[in-house]
Amino acid sequence: MEKKLNGVFWCVGVLGLVTVVLTVHAITCEEAVQTLMPCGAYLTTPAPSPTLACCQAVASVNASASTTQSRRDLCECFKKKALVYGVDPQKAKQLPGLCAAQVPFQCDLSVDCQHVL
Repeated sequence: MEKKLNGVFWCVGVLGLVTVVLTVHAITCEEAVQTLMPCGAYLTTPAPSPTLACCQAVASVNASASTTQSRRDLCECFKKKALVYGVDPQKAKQLPGLCAAQVPFQCDLSVDCQHVL
């Protein structure tokens, strides 16, 4: 009986540690860009609206940026990557609204990422 209880406590402890590790992990720039690939057609072509997959990607990245520092890092990332990928700045501004995502900063190349909360 005691061995079973020790095993249960060990399992609970491991699950708790995994939860803490997953919670602390902030999404990286490359992970965010990869996740947002379904938005590429909308952001770089005359496509009139984002796809459902794009909006799901926006929601996923938005949820993953759970700290001020991770949001600032993603802001800087998106500003740099937008230039590399040829993102239409107007479409980038419109994307969160079209996907009904409450993003904590404006998707604009002129935004000062150090003021992102």
